[in-house]
Amino acid sequence: MSLLVKEKTTVRLVFFGAAGVGKTALIQRFLEDRFDPKHKRTVEELYNIEYDIDGAKIRIEIMDTSGSYSFPAMRKLCIRNGDAFALVYSIDDPESFDEVQRLREEIIEIKEDPFVPIIVVGNKVDLKTQRQVPIEVSMSTVEMDWNTSFVETSAKTSVNVTGVFRDLLQQVNLPSRLSPALQRRRQTIPKDNVQLRKKPFLKKTNSCAIS
Repeated sequence: MSLLVKEKTTVRLVFFGAAGVGKTALIQRFLEDRFDPKHKRTVEELYNIEYDIDGAKIRIEIMDTSGSYSFPAMRKLCIRNGDAFALVYSIDDPESFDEVQRLREEIIEIKEDPFVPIIVVGNKVDLKTQRQVPIEVSMSTVEMDWNTSFVETSAKTSVNVTGVFRDLLQQVNLPSRLSPALQRRRQTIPKDNVQLRKKPFLKKTNSCAIS
């Protein structure tokens, strides 16, 4: 079900996907315009960005989740508390695309809504020579069979990264003027204003948010 800003001024975007597909890299590229080639295992990371739009405070939370899914109960709680979801796979890893399909089915089941705001992201298009998930197959499956948004990206070269976040915000019906504001903030936001909070899921029992 779509959100209305007047009813909800905090929107949570959740990034799911198998380990190593580049979820953290996409978020870091968007928020800080940087790329770290070294893979670091993520447990849980939450970024907060606040905007003042026509006197209304809008807070966007970006949740970066673990690819190992060691805590399925907490993953389900994250799904319940999420408003829009980016399901990320790597174009050189067919199994990560299969994982996206499983995640999509789980999200729809838990949300009990076939129209949950979702975008499927095929990351690492810079690895063209190593592609194992043909774009024709992924586009047909995602856009035709699932009726879901789809985009291919590269966190390394910044291809289509902003488009992922723009699509998610549009799907939850945030004002259209917030999207360009988000792009400007992505370019100018001081690093200290991006709040990164990390704890193991086991430390939190009543919410997937870290507060």
